[in-house]
Amino acid sequence: MAADTAAPACIFCEIIAGRAPAYRVYEDDATVAFLDIFPFTRGHLLVVPRRHVDRITDLDPSEYPGFLATVAEMCRRVDRLSRHYNVALNQGALAGQIVFHLHLHLIPRYGETNPFLAPHRERLTDMEAAAVLRDLHAGSAG
Repeated sequence: MAADTAAPACIFCEIIAGRAPAYRVYEDDATVAFLDIFPFTRGHLLVVPRRHVDRITDLDPSEYPGFLATVAEMCRRVDRLSRHYNVALNQGALAGQIVFHLHLHLIPRYGETNPFLAPHRERLTDMEAAAVLRDLHAGSAG
């Protein structure tokens, strides 16, 4: 579904619009980055375009530079947590996409066993989110 407006019941559209809570890391006119509420590892964050599109193939080519620039900036911030991280994109339910609004995962790695096989992920607490946000923003203007 490639649409210029929010899809019904899209939690990411609700976050972007400010109607749902999120721990925002970054935002500009085209993108928003926020912490995953059920992170695989400390600092797991998502980068989403403001315009609702389900898949990367639905993103207009004119939007690629801004989206990629935000991904690169978030990678620089994740470097503050760990120089090792995954950048992941799940496209479609069979590939693990749960929220059908394009989003890239940035998942810092700390030498743990494969976090993607964990049977349960803990919900991010306000205290942990505040600490991660401090670390991600250390030395940056925003």
